[in-house]
Amino acid sequence: MFLRLLLQSSARCDLLTFSRTNGRWRHPNPITNSSILPGMPVPTFQFNAHYASEIKKESVSFGVNIFKGQISTEQVFPYPSVLNSEQSQFLQELVGPVSKFFLEVNNADENDRLGKVEDETMEGLKEMGAFGLQVPVELGGLGLSNTQYARLVEIVGLHDLGVGITLGAHQSIGFKGILLFGTNKQKEKYLPDLASGKTIAAFCLTETASGSDAASIKTTAVKKGKDYILNGSKLWISNGGMAEIFTVFAKTAVKDKHTGNKKDKITAFIVERKFGGVTHGPPEKKMGIKASNTAEVYFDNVKVPAENVLGEVGSGFKVAMNILNNGRFGMAAALSGTMIGAISKAVDHAANRTQFGSKIHHYGLIQEKIATMAMLQYVAEEAAWYVTDECIQILGGMGYMQETGIERVMRDLRIFRIFEGTNDILRLFIALTGIQKTGDYFKKLQMIMKNPFSNPRILMEQVIKRTKRKLGMSTGLSLRNVMHPDLRASWYLVGEAVDHFGTSIEDLLLKYRKEIINQQFLLKKVADAAIDIYAMSVVISRASRALNQGLPSAQHEKVLCETWCLEAFARITNNLNALKSASSMQVINNMRTLSKQLVAKGGVVANHPLGF
Repeated sequence: MFLRLLLQSSARCDLLTFSRTNGRWRHPNPITNSSILPGMPVPTFQFNAHYASEIKKESVSFGVNIFKGQISTEQVFPYPSVLNSEQSQFLQELVGPVSKFFLEVNNADENDRLGKVEDETMEGLKEMGAFGLQVPVELGGLGLSNTQYARLVEIVGLHDLGVGITLGAHQSIGFKGILLFGTNKQKEKYLPDLASGKTIAAFCLTETASGSDAASIKTTAVKKGKDYILNGSKLWISNGGMAEIFTVFAKTAVKDKHTGNKKDKITAFIVERKFGGVTHGPPEKKMGIKASNTAEVYFDNVKVPAENVLGEVGSGFKVAMNILNNGRFGMAAALSGTMIGAISKAVDHAANRTQFGSKIHHYGLIQEKIATMAMLQYVAEEAAWYVTDECIQILGGMGYMQETGIERVMRDLRIFRIFEGTNDILRLFIALTGIQKTGDYFKKLQMIMKNPFSNPRILMEQVIKRTKRKLGMSTGLSLRNVMHPDLRASWYLVGEAVDHFGTSIEDLLLKYRKEIINQQFLLKKVADAAIDIYAMSVVISRASRALNQGLPSAQHEKVLCETWCLEAFARITNNLNALKSASSMQVINNMRTLSKQLVAKGGVVANHPLGF
């Protein structure tokens, strides 16, 4: 969700504009306007009044605005109510049967043992329409909204992540491109069979030398008459051994409309196995999600009709990123369900296990674990790894045994921090995207400062804000108008955190300017702080709804919110203070040195304590 908020505005920034080449961030053009921050010289220009109006039209994205030290509440408050009565009723009618199916028909342990989803389960899922949840009704699907889809995926994640990946790889990314970018003809041809499960889909992007750096793919598609000849291979493809329809990304030669020169760009294709030349390797042997088929897929002189180009020729990178961005929310929904299951097991064990004469839920260390697990499930859906690990800890030796099913969940979970964008890359993306937009904003402010009469209100706001910061005073950021009054202490912390965050980002830009792209140690701290600020805000929004509506769990949610905000504020403060701490910079330099030494040695450098 945080990534989507950051992406709602243009990726262009005049201070820092990045693209990917060979795995590195680079500037596509020489930076001619890098000295554009307040207090720095700027290029001479003729001021145009439209820049003042652009300030008023700044992005309403919550994520983008906190990088400027501002709060935009539009996309976060009040907590959304996105289903109408008809959608809500239909969803309620689906939840019961789906839950019953996973309790009575699906056997997660057997799927794991077999290394495939049992045939009975697959047929039952097809009968329920589980393979076409978001396909329009007129094309054979259930036509669910994102919210409805997420609620059902949550149930799947509660019971069996292996089945979840089989379904998700099919519709969340496998044929998602046809839904998002397909022509009417393509949709009518492919979606009915895909929705029924008659044909299975797979998403083919990753290659041996192309993981997070998607732009470095080697698979090619050469135009020959009315067809493209596709050659290459794709690695670790979910559903790869059973799919009939593939969304494949390959390099194609595209003529530049300005220069006439040809350049390789990525294009997306809809490829059918029956075209010929499409084969796959044996199922991969994996740590977890064993029920999900994963295989390498090969394309040997596959003749793909030009009409099977998905989107426009050369726009494949855009297609891929949109598919992945649309698909990631399903992963978070599944992991929310996983956490619900882990918490239930942990609480049941803690309530019934007696040690030293008392039920173990009376002991402080167990209470801390249970409370933290509950907070994480309430606030951050992707915290499933930590929650499940703590569940195993509470169960003790029993949690390590296969019979509880938790060890399988732990194995299944590990992949979620890697695929569809590793957590590390996504953190850098959060930080760099926010910093780009901040640089653009500062340039606009600089233009107003050159002509103070163009927008005196904006100028005065900046003067007052900066003066307060210099004096150590709060700049007055507040959520008072949109929050329940019982949460005033929490919303005060958000204001303080955003104020501190905005100042820190400005200081980083002043210090590093374009070199900030190379400061990954610092960018990680920026991203972690941004994520915590966003999480604080959405949890306040959710708890406010509970209090406003007088829900039975309102007081419980209030305590969850207060506790989360207190802990998150402490983490934010530590991360932001570390950005300019001498000791923190020493640690960073030491880590660089240590890493280089280990790489040079090929492993551990320190001598063994025994000396041999």
